[in-house]
Amino acid sequence: MTTKVAFITGGSKGIGLGIAEVLIREGINVAITSRSSVAAELAAAQLNQIKEGFALGLASDVKDFASQQHAVDTVIKHWGRIDYFIANAGVGHLVPFQDLTLEQWNETIDINLTGVFYSAKASLEALKATKGYFITIASLAGTNFFNKGTAYNASKFGLVGFSQALMMDVRNEGIKVTTIMPGSVATYFNGHTPSDADAWKIQPEDIGQIVSDLIKMPARTLPSKIEVRPSMPK
Repeated sequence: MTTKVAFITGGSKGIGLGIAEVLIREGINVAITSRSSVAAELAAAQLNQIKEGFALGLASDVKDFASQQHAVDTVIKHWGRIDYFIANAGVGHLVPFQDLTLEQWNETIDINLTGVFYSAKASLEALKATKGYFITIASLAGTNFFNKGTAYNASKFGLVGFSQALMMDVRNEGIKVTTIMPGSVATYFNGHTPSDADAWKIQPEDIGQIVSDLIKMPARTLPSKIEVRPSMPK
Protein backbone atom coordinates (compact mmCIF):
# COMPACT_ATOMS: atom_id res chain seq x y z
CA MET A 1 0.00 0.00 0.00
CA THR A 2 1.16 3.53 -0.77
CA THR A 3 1.95 5.51 2.38
CA LYS A 4 -0.41 8.45 2.67
CA VAL A 5 0.92 11.99 3.21
CA ALA A 6 -0.47 14.75 5.41
CA PHE A 7 0.50 18.44 5.23
CA ILE A 8 -0.08 20.48 8.39
CA THR A 9 0.39 24.25 8.61
CA GLY A 10 1.42 25.60 11.99
CA GLY A 11 2.58 22.12 12.90
CA SER A 12 5.53 22.86 15.18
CA LYS A 13 3.44 23.09 18.38
CA GLY A 14 -0.06 23.03 19.81
CA ILE A 15 -2.92 21.54 17.81
CA GLY A 16 -0.82 21.07 14.67
CA LEU A 17 1.83 19.07 16.49
CA GLY A 18 -0.84 17.03 18.28
CA ILE A 19 -2.42 16.12 14.94
CA ALA A 20 0.98 15.21 13.51
CA GLU A 21 1.76 12.88 16.42
CA VAL A 22 -1.51 10.99 16.00
CA LEU A 23 -1.14 10.62 12.23
CA ILE A 24 2.47 9.47 12.38
CA ARG A 25 1.56 6.80 14.94
CA GLU A 26 -0.94 5.56 12.36
CA GLY A 27 1.74 5.26 9.68
CA ILE A 28 1.07 8.46 7.74
CA ASN A 29 3.93 10.64 6.50
CA VAL A 30 3.58 14.16 7.83
CA ALA A 31 4.98 17.47 6.60
CA ILE A 32 4.73 20.27 9.13
CA THR A 33 5.31 23.95 8.47
CA SER A 34 6.17 26.93 10.61
CA ARG A 35 7.31 30.44 9.85
CA SER A 36 10.49 29.45 11.70
CA SER A 37 12.70 26.88 9.99
CA VAL A 38 14.30 26.11 13.37
CA ALA A 39 10.92 25.42 14.99
CA ALA A 40 9.81 23.26 12.05
CA GLU A 41 12.99 21.20 12.03
CA LEU A 42 13.02 20.71 15.81
CA ALA A 43 9.40 19.55 15.78
CA ALA A 44 10.11 17.21 12.85
CA ALA A 45 13.05 15.73 14.75
CA GLN A 46 10.73 15.12 17.70
CA LEU A 47 8.18 13.45 15.45
CA ASN A 48 10.80 11.29 13.78
CA GLN A 49 11.53 9.77 17.18
CA ILE A 50 8.07 8.20 16.91
CA LYS A 51 8.73 6.77 13.43
CA GLU A 52 12.02 7.56 11.75
CA GLY A 53 11.72 9.30 8.40
CA PHE A 54 7.98 9.94 8.64
CA ALA A 55 8.22 13.69 9.36
CA LEU A 56 9.44 16.60 7.27
CA GLY A 57 9.79 20.13 8.70
CA LEU A 58 9.54 23.12 6.37
CA ALA A 59 9.63 26.88 6.76
CA SER A 60 6.57 28.45 5.15
CA ASP A 61 4.45 31.53 5.73
CA VAL A 62 0.74 31.05 5.04
CA LYS A 63 0.42 34.81 4.43
CA ASP A 64 2.60 34.42 1.32
CA PHE A 65 1.08 32.39 -1.52
CA ALA A 66 4.44 31.77 -3.19
CA SER A 67 5.78 30.41 0.10
CA GLN A 68 2.81 28.06 0.43
CA GLN A 69 3.10 26.88 -3.15
CA HIS A 70 6.82 26.22 -2.69
CA ALA A 71 6.13 24.15 0.45
CA VAL A 72 3.46 22.11 -1.34
CA ASP A 73 5.78 21.53 -4.30
CA THR A 74 8.57 20.46 -1.93
CA VAL A 75 6.35 17.87 -0.25
CA ILE A 76 5.22 16.48 -3.59
CA LYS A 77 8.83 16.28 -4.75
CA HIS A 78 9.78 14.51 -1.50
CA TRP A 79 6.87 12.04 -1.20
CA GLY A 80 5.06 12.29 -4.52
CA ARG A 81 1.63 13.15 -3.16
CA ILE A 82 -0.53 14.95 -0.61
CA ASP A 83 -3.60 13.11 0.69
CA TYR A 84 -4.60 15.25 3.65
CA PHE A 85 -4.09 18.98 4.07
CA ILE A 86 -4.76 20.37 7.56
CA ALA A 87 -4.94 24.17 7.54
CA ASN A 88 -4.16 24.76 11.19
CA ALA A 89 -1.94 27.87 11.40
CA GLY A 90 -3.65 30.60 13.37
CA VAL A 91 -3.17 33.63 15.54
CA GLY A 92 -5.33 35.53 18.01
CA HIS A 93 -5.20 39.13 19.22
CA LEU A 94 -7.92 39.30 21.87
CA VAL A 95 -8.13 42.97 22.77
CA PRO A 96 -10.96 45.53 22.86
CA PHE A 97 -11.71 47.07 19.48
CA GLN A 98 -10.56 50.44 20.82
CA ASP A 99 -7.07 48.99 21.36
CA LEU A 100 -6.91 46.77 18.29
CA THR A 101 -4.17 47.98 15.95
CA LEU A 102 -4.21 47.89 12.17
CA GLU A 103 -1.27 45.49 12.31
CA GLN A 104 -3.13 43.10 14.64
CA TRP A 105 -6.24 43.16 12.46
CA ASN A 106 -4.28 42.54 9.26
CA GLU A 107 -2.20 39.73 10.75
CA THR A 108 -5.30 37.97 12.12
CA ILE A 109 -7.17 38.10 8.80
CA ASP A 110 -4.07 37.32 6.74
CA ILE A 111 -3.16 34.19 8.73
CA ASN A 112 -6.54 32.84 9.84
CA LEU A 113 -8.50 33.46 6.65
CA THR A 114 -6.40 34.48 3.66
CA GLY A 115 -3.75 31.95 4.68
CA VAL A 116 -6.30 29.15 4.41
CA PHE A 117 -7.39 30.42 0.99
CA TYR A 118 -3.74 30.34 -0.12
CA SER A 119 -3.35 26.84 1.31
CA ALA A 120 -6.41 25.59 -0.57
CA LYS A 121 -5.24 27.16 -3.83
CA ALA A 122 -1.72 25.77 -3.46
CA SER A 123 -2.88 22.24 -2.68
CA LEU A 124 -5.92 21.93 -4.97
CA GLU A 125 -4.28 20.01 -7.82
CA ALA A 126 -2.46 17.68 -5.44
CA LEU A 127 -5.69 16.86 -3.60
CA LYS A 128 -7.56 16.34 -6.87
CA ALA A 129 -4.93 13.79 -7.86
CA THR A 130 -5.38 11.77 -4.64
CA LYS A 131 -9.11 12.43 -4.08
CA GLY A 132 -7.87 13.94 -0.85
CA TYR A 133 -9.12 15.77 2.21
CA PHE A 134 -8.82 19.46 3.13
CA ILE A 135 -9.44 20.09 6.84
CA THR A 136 -9.56 23.53 8.40
CA ILE A 137 -9.11 24.22 12.10
CA ALA A 138 -11.60 26.95 12.89
CA SER A 139 -13.07 27.62 16.34
CA LEU A 140 -16.32 27.92 18.23
CA ALA A 141 -15.49 31.61 17.81
CA GLY A 142 -16.61 31.05 14.22
CA THR A 143 -20.25 31.07 15.35
CA ASN A 144 -20.08 32.60 18.84
CA PHE A 145 -18.97 36.19 19.22
CA PHE A 146 -17.45 37.60 22.41
CA ASN A 147 -15.97 40.80 23.75
CA LYS A 148 -12.38 41.54 22.68
CA GLY A 149 -12.94 39.26 19.70
CA THR A 150 -13.56 41.61 16.78
CA ALA A 151 -10.55 40.48 14.73
CA TYR A 152 -10.58 36.86 15.85
CA ASN A 153 -14.34 36.45 15.44
CA ALA A 154 -14.21 38.04 12.00
CA SER A 155 -11.45 35.68 10.87
CA LYS A 156 -13.10 32.53 12.23
CA PHE A 157 -16.64 33.43 11.09
CA GLY A 158 -15.08 33.95 7.66
CA LEU A 159 -13.14 30.69 7.88
CA VAL A 160 -16.25 28.66 8.69
CA GLY A 161 -18.09 30.23 5.75
CA PHE A 162 -15.13 29.74 3.43
CA SER A 163 -14.72 26.11 4.44
CA GLN A 164 -18.38 25.23 3.94
CA ALA A 165 -18.53 26.95 0.55
CA LEU A 166 -15.26 25.30 -0.49
CA MET A 167 -16.77 21.94 0.45
CA MET A 168 -19.63 22.58 -1.96
CA ASP A 169 -17.27 23.64 -4.76
CA VAL A 170 -14.83 20.73 -4.68
CA ARG A 171 -16.72 17.67 -3.48
CA ASN A 172 -17.73 16.73 -7.04
CA GLU A 173 -14.01 16.48 -7.81
CA GLY A 174 -13.57 13.90 -5.06
CA ILE A 175 -12.12 16.25 -2.46
CA LYS A 176 -13.65 16.26 1.01
CA VAL A 177 -13.64 19.42 3.14
CA THR A 178 -14.36 19.58 6.86
CA THR A 179 -13.96 22.38 9.36
CA ILE A 180 -13.26 21.48 12.99
CA MET A 181 -14.41 24.06 15.53
CA PRO A 182 -12.76 23.50 18.93
CA GLY A 183 -13.56 25.27 22.14
CA SER A 184 -10.87 25.60 24.83
CA VAL A 185 -7.71 23.71 23.87
CA ALA A 186 -4.54 23.46 25.96
CA THR A 187 -2.16 25.29 23.61
CA TYR A 188 0.12 28.31 23.47
CA PHE A 189 -2.67 30.40 21.91
CA ASN A 190 -2.69 34.12 22.69
CA GLY A 191 0.48 33.93 24.78
CA HIS A 192 -0.81 31.17 27.09
CA THR A 193 1.59 28.49 28.33
CA PRO A 194 -0.04 25.07 28.84
CA SER A 195 0.21 23.64 32.35
CA ASP A 196 -1.38 21.04 34.63
CA ALA A 197 -4.16 23.56 35.24
CA ASP A 198 -5.28 22.94 31.64
CA ALA A 199 -6.15 19.30 32.26
CA TRP A 200 -9.87 20.08 31.88
CA LYS A 201 -9.37 21.45 28.38
CA ILE A 202 -9.36 19.63 25.06
CA GLN A 203 -5.82 18.39 24.43
CA PRO A 204 -4.06 18.79 21.05
CA GLU A 205 -4.01 15.02 20.53
CA ASP A 206 -7.81 14.98 20.94
CA ILE A 207 -8.07 17.11 17.81
CA GLY A 208 -5.62 14.70 16.19
CA GLN A 209 -8.00 11.86 16.99
CA ILE A 210 -10.85 13.74 15.32
CA VAL A 211 -8.73 14.18 12.18
CA SER A 212 -7.86 10.48 12.27
CA ASP A 213 -11.52 9.55 12.56
CA LEU A 214 -12.48 11.85 9.70
CA ILE A 215 -10.03 10.39 7.22
CA LYS A 216 -11.29 6.89 8.06
CA MET A 217 -14.91 7.73 7.29
CA PRO A 218 -16.48 5.90 4.33
CA ALA A 219 -15.94 7.73 1.04
CA ARG A 220 -19.69 8.31 0.75
CA THR A 221 -19.87 10.14 4.10
CA LEU A 222 -18.80 13.74 4.76
CA PRO A 223 -19.08 15.37 8.20
CA SER A 224 -18.67 18.93 6.92
CA LYS A 225 -18.59 20.78 10.26
CA ILE A 226 -17.64 19.50 13.70
CA GLU A 227 -18.01 21.43 16.95
CA VAL A 228 -16.03 20.10 19.92
CA ARG A 229 -16.03 21.33 23.51
CA PRO A 230 -14.49 20.22 26.81
CA SER A 231 -16.86 17.64 28.29
CA MET A 232 -16.49 19.13 31.78
CA PRO A 233 -15.83 22.87 31.48
CA LYS A 234 -14.05 24.50 34.40
